[in-house]
Amino acid sequence: MENVPKYLFFVLFLGLCVSVSNVSAAIVAVDSNKVGQLIAEGDNFSEKIFDNQKALDMFNEALSLSPNDYEILWRLSRTYVDIGEHLPDQTSAEKDKQLEFYEKSMDFAKKAIAVNPKGAMGYTREAIANGRIALYKGVFKAPGLVKQTKADCEKAISLDPLDATAYYVLGRAHAKVMEKPGFVRWAAGLDWASMDDAIMNYEKSIELRPSFIMYRLDCARAYVEKDEFGKARTHLIKIASLPKEDEDDDVFRKEALELLDKIKDK
Repeated sequence: MENVPKYLFFVLFLGLCVSVSNVSAAIVAVDSNKVGQLIAEGDNFSEKIFDNQKALDMFNEALSLSPNDYEILWRLSRTYVDIGEHLPDQTSAEKDKQLEFYEKSMDFAKKAIAVNPKGAMGYTREAIANGRIALYKGVFKAPGLVKQTKADCEKAISLDPLDATAYYVLGRAHAKVMEKPGFVRWAAGLDWASMDDAIMNYEKSIELRPSFIMYRLDCARAYVEKDEFGKARTHLIKIASLPKEDEDDDVFRKEALELLDKIKDK
């Protein structure tokens, strides 16, 4: 061994380092491919099959491989809301369980924002979680949450002007606040709300995603509040021909028909 040139040891050492590096790169590539596959499967369960628990399983498995992945984090936030809003809510215990899911959604939205503060979807998901928690607590008992919902939507839109969901949630925030008289809105510091702004944001969400039933239904409801029945009918009639893109679309179609019948003579 004493006769082995030192440079041979150096060459062997370099070769070992390269081999280890190549193996590490291969592992990273495999994990990256696996993460992408899990996200795609989760999206399919969430958006096509409407099995939110299986979507959650896919995203949690992806998270175990890539704990700080923005695309996983905001999807987990979405999924916790999707599960929470379909839980039973008749008793206090059931409502508290719902709140746990909405708070979990909020946690993941905040993590998504921390990982990627320039990503619109983190703010959109935070707005939705905030809105759900505000509805649980009472919009006018938690005005700070409503204000934060509005701020998150506006931030999301500033980062991505094509974020249809952010426009819809902003419109819904205006519409929900407008359910109370002006003096109540003023006292809560929510006097910025207007039905005109609700409709403007609903219409923008429809422009960006014209096939999504929920956007048109809530926009029609806002037009009914302003006695603009012709515009409401236009959206309600269109709903019948739209594809199913949300697990609640069958319910929304029924509600659209009921509202259409209610305003048929107006």
